[in-house]
Amino acid sequence: MSDKTKRIISIILMILPSIMLVMSAVMKLIGNEQVVTGMTKIGLGSYIKVLGVVELLSVALLLYPKTNKIGFLLLCSYLGGAMSIELAGGEPPMAAIFIAFLWISSYLGDKNMFIKAPKG
Repeated sequence: MSDKTKRIISIILMILPSIMLVMSAVMKLIGNEQVVTGMTKIGLGSYIKVLGVVELLSVALLLYPKTNKIGFLLLCSYLGGAMSIELAGGEPPMAAIFIAFLWISSYLGDKNMFIKAPKG
């Protein structure tokens, strides 16, 4: 696979979860009734706005090249929590798909992020 193809796949796989998370954050910040009801039901009703801001900041960090690694880690953590809530509620773990997209995208974009640093 050529470097150009890898780059295109990496960008596409990074944009998909980013769009989903930005839409989710906006819905939290504007107080969408469905989101408020769902978040209150699982006990996170008082954190809706905070979670929306965290989502937006994490996506911004992911998309900015100099802070890509910290954005990747924050979003993997955020989506891991979302996945655990989905599993605990008996729902299909849709967050796992977005975690996989982020990992594949990051691996194709910068393999050095996943290589163990030499000792010394």
